[in-house]
Amino acid sequence: MSTRGKLGQTPSQTVGPYFAYGLTPQQYGYDFASIVTPCMAGPEVEGTHIHIAGCVFDGAAKPVNDAMIELWQADATGRYPGTDGVNNRFTGFGRCGTNADGGFFFDTIKPGIARPDDAPFINVTVMMRGLLLHAFTRIYFSDEVKANAHDPVLALVPAGRRSTLIADRHAAGKYRFDIHMQGPQETVFFDL
Repeated sequence: MSTRGKLGQTPSQTVGPYFAYGLTPQQYGYDFASIVTPCMAGPEVEGTHIHIAGCVFDGAAKPVNDAMIELWQADATGRYPGTDGVNNRFTGFGRCGTNADGGFFFDTIKPGIARPDDAPFINVTVMMRGLLLHAFTRIYFSDEVKANAHDPVLALVPAGRRSTLIADRHAAGKYRFDIHMQGPQETVFFDL
């Protein structure tokens, strides 16, 4: 018997957000732990440890205080967790809800190159109120100029918009990456 047409909408198909309680409870003051946190790599994980911080802004350039950001990335050798030979101490996945100022952060490692022509990048998913479908983008790194110049996905983005995908390195191991949902500085999102 088919269940097609008998199931209701999921939270990502409605206005929401419904994820605060179940997916990022600590971010919103609930007294139980999140299953996934923004701390993706402890000191035992091999690789260059980095801190990525930023804000989510709406079309009026106002901070979005109830968005949820998820990251998924390769390890320092360019392999994704779950593939043979990958260090199981690194999950490659993190989640963070935005704070009252629209801010988020992740502590992770800089990803390696997954394929020969790729630059190091991190996959990003954005969920927030009023967004009926997740928005997908990537984080590239400002200190990877040569690799960025040859990345096939980054090359598909018009030159004037590529900066919206690049995290600025402002100190050793510290990067800034803001997400603009609309407006003149709108982050490039991918139709997946």
